[in-house]
Amino acid sequence: MSRHPKPDTIAAADGQPLAARFFAPAGAARGAVIIAPAMGVGQEYYADFAHWLAQQGYAAITFDYRGMGHSRRGSLRGFKADIFDWARLDCGAAAEALTQRFPGVPLTWIGHSLGGQILAFFPQHARLAKAITVGTGSGYWRENVWTLKSYVWWLWYVIVPLTLPLFDYFPGRRLKKVGDLPRGVMAQWRRWCLHRDYAVGVEGEPVRRQYAAVTTPIVSLSFTDDEFMSAKNTASLHGFYTGAAKTMKRIAPRDVGARRIGHFGFFRRRFAETLWARHLLPELA
Repeated sequence: MSRHPKPDTIAAADGQPLAARFFAPAGAARGAVIIAPAMGVGQEYYADFAHWLAQQGYAAITFDYRGMGHSRRGSLRGFKADIFDWARLDCGAAAEALTQRFPGVPLTWIGHSLGGQILAFFPQHARLAKAITVGTGSGYWRENVWTLKSYVWWLWYVIVPLTLPLFDYFPGRRLKKVGDLPRGVMAQWRRWCLHRDYAVGVEGEPVRRQYAAVTTPIVSLSFTDDEFMSAKNTASLHGFYTGAAKTMKRIAPRDVGARRIGHFGFFRRRFAETLWARHLLPELA
């Protein structure tokens, strides 16, 4: 079983090609897992985790949203995409490709940060046996942890308004902030983060109903030392999923014998025997 299976390409419903990798167990799959990435995070980041899932008997798919990572095709100037496209078209394509290869097994969504926020816009959410969110919360900036507030104020009120018209995309790589993002994605994310009710407050009643329509059981894994998501951010976002049974687990580094977990630590291989085996695997069974 390869830790890094060969690159593959899947197609979204609108024909957009997306880079993906399939992680298959040695025997029959016990289930299939969609790993929905965080904002600006490439699929390689989740490779060790997906490989571990395959070792436990679960098929998994990692992928890059359009305009991101290996799904990026040339310049982002003029490239049209928003967060809804990522959720509806790209995650939809990942789910279809995964279930075609591994039919008839329970399908689980594991969403990291943004990947947990966009579950409501994923068109096949009714097919999911369970959803697990990791480090997911609202991005509303006034509820961010206090150490982040000055940074995001500068990002949302100065950097983004200046760079988007100038570059026609967000040049995060050269700014060392988040990473390069399509203009529509960054503009929409900014609007959400400036509103108390995040996506619901900006997009209105139709989006509120989409969140409420999710009935898949949700397990939230959040971390006391998350440098991005506060407890308020986490509670606020999951509060939109009014139709789903929710289990909220807030984990401190000391609970797993670690000095730090943070926003990105969960998916690092060093947590395989603690966070992955102890806190995630029982939720997949």
